[in-house]
Amino acid sequence: MNALTVLAADEFKAPGLELFDIPPLWDGAPYWLTKPVVLAVLSSLVMVVLCWSAFSNPKLVPRGIQNVAEMGYMFVRDQIARPFLGKETDRWMGLLLSIFLLVWMWNLIGVVPFLQFPVASHIAFPIVLAASVYLLKIYLGIKHQGVIGYFKNMMFPPGLPKFIYFLLAPIEFLSNLIIAPFTHAVRLFANMFAGHMILAFFSMVGFWFLFEKLTPLGAPVGVVGVLMTIAMTGFELFIQFLQAFLFALLAAMYIGGSLHPEH
Repeated sequence: MNALTVLAADEFKAPGLELFDIPPLWDGAPYWLTKPVVLAVLSSLVMVVLCWSAFSNPKLVPRGIQNVAEMGYMFVRDQIARPFLGKETDRWMGLLLSIFLLVWMWNLIGVVPFLQFPVASHIAFPIVLAASVYLLKIYLGIKHQGVIGYFKNMMFPPGLPKFIYFLLAPIEFLSNLIIAPFTHAVRLFANMFAGHMILAFFSMVGFWFLFEKLTPLGAPVGVVGVLMTIAMTGFELFIQFLQAFLFALLAAMYIGGSLHPEH
């Protein structure tokens, strides 16, 4: 074991789950009033202000914030909503655009200086959002197909031998009503959780070996930590956008499946 390994083992402690054990904002505050809650509310307010500024008084030739917002609107419309909703796309654009922007802002906060905590890395937030989508999915399915029709279309797709349904029906039920909503939330949570841990680790390595315990052996490790923090931040920005895209895409797919079971 070389000297650097001994030093790291003796003194450096990698960040762990304590990063997510966040107390109330001040002593005596309600237990639920924590930094993630404040950041979630802040994200919602930013989204409302952004959309209001862009679309409350739209111009024929968009400029400034309206131009940027319309680019985002067209992206969500063409890449997320239209493939699953077809002619009903415009009706659901408000919801899908809001979901995409909200999740993206939740994620982006993880790399904003001084805030630096992705809201979706707390499982409660993705679960509530995913549950809202699934309640809407079930409501629309029953409204448009009827109770019997909804579960029949879900569990008994046409064109298969009857004996297959004994195996397929329970699998489809579990997949659509239990597994799918769970994975919808956990996919977002797990990526933001892991990304936050990785960034915290490399940034702590850089800070520790360059500032806290600067030594000739530790300095190169600190430089690697800084470089990896920069590289992983860029990668995390891509993942944050991708997870917002996938979350909204799945929401559009589930809504479309309830409205158009034949597809």
